[in-house]
Amino acid sequence: MTIATKFPPTLPAYNARKLTGQGNLAQIVHNGQVYTLRITKADKLILTK
Repeated sequence: MTIATKFPPTLPAYNARKLTGQGNLAQIVHNGQVYTLRITKADKLILTK
């Protein structure tokens, strides 16, 4: 199943590996707050403030 078939076309979808630059961390800013997106060794996603 591709991202396009799992989500409606009006909903944006992002590849977590591309967000983290092939690493395991990315920073996301929302309403002036910085959040950290982490890909764990178990290949799970964690979003923390």
